[in-house]
Amino acid sequence: MDVITVDRRTYQRSASGITVLAHLLGLTALVLMLIWLLHYREGLDLDSENPIRVFNVHPFLMYFGFIFFAAEAMMAYKTVAATHKVQKFVHMFFNLVSLVLGIVGIHAAFKYHDKLNLEDMTSLHSWIGMAALCLFILQWLFGFSLFLFPQASTAYTRAQALPWHINGGRALLYMAICAAETGLMQKSTFLQLKDGRESHLVNILAVVILLFGITVDISVALARYV
Repeated sequence: MDVITVDRRTYQRSASGITVLAHLLGLTALVLMLIWLLHYREGLDLDSENPIRVFNVHPFLMYFGFIFFAAEAMMAYKTVAATHKVQKFVHMFFNLVSLVLGIVGIHAAFKYHDKLNLEDMTSLHSWIGMAALCLFILQWLFGFSLFLFPQASTAYTRAQALPWHINGGRALLYMAICAAETGLMQKSTFLQLKDGRESHLVNILAVVILLFGITVDISVALARYV
């Protein structure tokens, strides 16, 4: 057995382990998010007359809808045991779900501001988050037109664009993670959370979301070697 074969198998085991860890961290963050919003923050309901419940839709969908599904789309090539064409379709579909739910999540924040007569787009969190969503839309349209319909472009064009598409997706994931971290920090400051259970829960949630993003990125990086 040559060295290249051994190295390839080593990368495969490492990549698979990191991918499993990424899934576990993603689900852990989802559970922590639900505990926070349902137990400490009165639940979530986009059509509620309670502004707090309306707002709570925002962090839930921006994580579970936008970040989680976008990350799953990035890992779809390794977790979906199917042909490359099917993997591309799943990748595109998950990203579309992420995009739609992200837009609804942004809508929830604007609706909350309207109910309380607050100004929109005044914080660093909102600037990063909106930039990430807008660039994500462009990224999705770029990938949809170039890779889902190969006849629309040449093989050379796709080969040249692929590294930009991959690394652009990784950069957008970190932008979304950064928006989530600044959003949680901003909400903790607004609520004036002290050294208590809710404060600890929010801090742990922020750390798990960050680790989720890192493991997803490593998983995608290792995929280049397998």
